[in-house]
Parts: sequence; C-alpha cells; structure tokens
Amino acid sequence: MRPLHEADPRVFELIKGEERREFDNLRMIASENYVSRAVLEATGSVLTNKYSEGYIGRRYYEGQQFIDAIEGLAIERAKKLFGADHANVQTYSGSPANLAVYMATMKPGDTVMGMALPDGGHLTHGWKVSATGQWFNAVQYGVDPESGLLDFNVIRELALKHRPKLLIAGATAYPRIIDFAAFRAIADEVGATLLVDMAHIAGLVAGKAHPSPIPYADVVSTTTHKTLRGPRGAMLMCTEAMAKDIDKAVFPGLQGGPHNHTTAGIAVALGEALTPAFQDYAHQIVKNAQALAKGLAGHGFRLISGGTDNHLILMDVTPRGMTGKAYSQALDKAGIECNYNTVPNDPRKPFDPSGIRLGTAGVTSRGMKESDMVKIADWFNQVVSIHDDEAALAKVAGEVREFCAAFPAPGISIK
Repeated sequence: MRPLHEADPRVFELIKGEERREFDNLRMIASENYVSRAVLEATGSVLTNKYSEGYIGRRYYEGQQFIDAIEGLAIERAKKLFGADHANVQTYSGSPANLAVYMATMKPGDTVMGMALPDGGHLTHGWKVSATGQWFNAVQYGVDPESGLLDFNVIRELALKHRPKLLIAGATAYPRIIDFAAFRAIADEVGATLLVDMAHIAGLVAGKAHPSPIPYADVVSTTTHKTLRGPRGAMLMCTEAMAKDIDKAVFPGLQGGPHNHTTAGIAVALGEALTPAFQDYAHQIVKNAQALAKGLAGHGFRLISGGTDNHLILMDVTPRGMTGKAYSQALDKAGIECNYNTVPNDPRKPFDPSGIRLGTAGVTSRGMKESDMVKIADWFNQVVSIHDDEAALAKVAGEVREFCAAFPAPGISIK
C-alpha cells in the first residue's frame, strides 16, 4: 500500500487502523466476515477502470474480452455451487437485487407479503419506511410471540386473505431453519411468485450446512458477503422461465454498468466455496453458533426461539438489566462487536431496542472452535456486570486482543 501511503497518508492511516481493529477484536456482527487476500486483490484490481453496460456478448462498450470471461466464470460457478438454472451477478447489493425482483414480477400498488422487520425480516421485504413498503401494498407476517418461530398456519391464512403477487421468505434475524417447502405450497395456493432472500445463510447453503431454497423458489436473492465470504455485492438466481425478466429488471431496469471489480471478487469467492474446505467451514459456523448459544443460555441470557440452527443468535438482554444499545456499546469497548436489534414484540424503540444480534461466521473464519465459544460466552456475561466501568472494559478488551492474536485473520497481515 505504499502508493496510497504516499498519495494520501490520512486515508492510509484510517485503513490501517481498521485493519488493526478487525484483527484485534471479536467481530460478531452476523452480516460481517473476513474475505481472503485473493478476494481483496480481485476487488482492488484494474477492473474498477472498466465500463460494461449490457450482458455477455451484448455490451454497449467495446473492449470486453476479459470482462465477459470474468462475468461468465462467476455465473457458471454460481450455477454449479447452488444448482441454479440461471444466475445474474451484476446486482450492486442485496437491496437493489430484491428491488429487481419486484420490478420483474409486479407493478406499483401490487401486493407483496414478507416478514416484518421487527420480527426478523429485512427493510426490502415490504417494511413501511422502505420504498418496497411505500410503492407496493405490503402485508407483513411475523413470528409466534411465545416460541419466536414462524407459524405457517397464520402465514397461510394471511396469504389467502391478501393474495400477494410476490411472497418473500428469508430473514436477517431469524435463528432457525426456514421451511422453504411450506412457503412454496402457500405461494402455489395463492398464485404468488416465491422469492427467497438467503443473504444471511448463502454460505451455509453453499457448504451444505443448511437446506437449499433453490428447488422451491422462483427467484433466490443473496448478498455475496456475510457467510458466503465474498465482496460486498449480490446475485439473483432463478428458474429458466424467469431469466429474461430478471435480467431485464437488473439492466436496464435499475442500473447501468456492473462493478466489474466486484464481479471478479465474487468469482473468486465462489471458486473458494466450491472446495471441500468451505463445507467444513460452513458446518463449523453452525457448531460454533450452537455452542455459543448454549453458553449464553447458561449465563441466563434469553435467546429468542431458545437457540439457533444457523449462524446467528438473537437475544433479549433486558432480563439481565440492560438494553440492547447500552449492552452492544459496552461490548464494543470490551473488544466484542455485535449490533443492537429488536426482538419480536419489542416494547422498546428500534434505535434503543431490547436485544442484540450476533453471529459466528467471522470468528469461524479465524479458526475458532466450540471450546473457544465457551470463553466468548464468559466475556459476554462478564460485560453485563462491568458495563459502566471503563477500566474493567478496557481490561477485557486486552484479554480479547491477546486471545485473537492466536487466530490468523483471513486477508489481514499484521506485523
């Protein structure tokens, strides 16, 4: 990074500071991870110089010989990894990817049915502050207030009442396996297109640590970071029957030229995900999440749904005398990163909710195992009692830093 250091020392210092932070801390935000050095290099390549509006063999700019090959490689790897008929790797990120599905399947004012944000859904699943909740007639389903689980009888009744054109399955804060077959049956009964947003679990699906939605969904959207361990981007996969509509919605419907450097990073990450080592990693994520959940429950934390089947844990911390925001801020001072999060039927406001959300993808990428989750759970418990003691939090941060030093961080070289 010498050229950057010489050209802009301040930006260089800030990047190096972030690099150090990512090495020293327990990064447990469920949507974050570490990418390999190979993904970083592809993403930071000369491909950022190139404009490529259109699709392979049908571009509006010349000089696409290498771009077409890179995009083709990403598409073929996505199809092979997930068993999809068709893949579009041009979408900029998860939100515009979902919006492309809206554009391909509906008109403004049509009815969409998705999971409510406070119960674990995403903004783009029709939540009221999102364009998807303002441009379309959005109907929201939630989870059972007692069990924290999806109730498919309730979801079916809601779908029969409102007859959505688009039914969305998938979540950002739901720690259990989703029954995609049940959603398929409901979609068929009401004549809806089924979109599965698997952004959070894509790496688990790729590594065969979670059931795949591909056999059931008309369209599957996913980000390419999170558990999939690629760059910040997205993909859409669909049946052959929907391929033209999806491609047209992405370009020219919503965006111009794709970000070729991101496409290259996606291709590299998908290649990594096709290896046996990636399957080991995906299964270890789940083992770690379940070990951590057991440890946290043993310390008296209230876990929504009682545990986890995937990479994330959602817990209500108010029984321990804290709010989610205050607790996550205290954890950050102790070198442990997560995010404050609403829990189902949360009586508190979204910016100061009752819970936190945490995940094990990042720590698993560093090679941590179940026994390490026991130690991490102990730190989570310790921070509750010292949350307002800056010196004590700094002491834990030192312990965390020393602990993390024993686990290499992919893509980061600290000397």
